[in-house]
Amino acid sequence: MQPTPRQIIAIKAALFAACLWPLAQLVWLGYVGGLGANPIEYITRHLGTWTLNFLLVTLAVTPLRHLSGWHWLIRLRRMLGLYVFFYALLHFLTYLWLDQFFDWMSIVKDIAKRPFITAGFTAFLLLIPLAATSNAAMLKRLGGRRWAQLHRSAYAIAIIGVIHYWWLVKKDITLPLVYAVLLGVLLGWRAARLARERQRQLRASIYESG
Repeated sequence: MQPTPRQIIAIKAALFAACLWPLAQLVWLGYVGGLGANPIEYITRHLGTWTLNFLLVTLAVTPLRHLSGWHWLIRLRRMLGLYVFFYALLHFLTYLWLDQFFDWMSIVKDIAKRPFITAGFTAFLLLIPLAATSNAAMLKRLGGRRWAQLHRSAYAIAIIGVIHYWWLVKKDITLPLVYAVLLGVLLGWRAARLARERQRQLRASIYESG
C-alpha cells in the first residue's frame, strides 16, 4: 500500500524524532549520572554503536523495499544516511574533544599507532563525500550513475566500521559478530541481485544478437 503524501510527511517526522532518541538517551543518562565509571568511554561507544546501527538500517532499506514492494521506503533513506553521518561526527568529536582534548599531535600518533582508530578514522573520512552529495542538487550535478557509484561505498564503510568495532572490543566479540553476520546478509543479498541483473542483461544481449 502506498501512503499518501501527508502520511509520508508524518512518517518522516516520526522517523526524525525516533532517530534522535539515542542522543536524548545519552543526554538523560548524563543528567542523572548514569554514564558509569568511565563516562567518556560510554559516550564514545554509545555514539559509535548507533552510527553502525543506522548504517546497517540504511543499507537494509533497498532490500526491504524490493522484498516488501513498499517503494516509498526509498524516501526515508536519505534521512537515515544523514543520521549515520550525524552520529559518526558526534562519535569522532567525542574522541577529539573529550578523549584527546584536541591534542593534534597525539591524535595523529594515535591514529597511526592503533589499528582500530585508523579503521574508524578511515570510515569517517569516507562518509564525508556521501553526506556532502546526499541532496538532490548534487545528484543532478553528478548524474545518476556517478552518484550511485559513489554511494555504493557505503558497503565498504560498513565493512570498515565492523572491523573497527571488532578490533576495539578485542575479547568479547559477540556484538561485532552479530553486526558482521547482518552485514554479510546485506552484502549477500546485493551480490545475488547483481548476479541476477547480469544474467538478465546477458540473456537480453543474446536475444538481440540472435
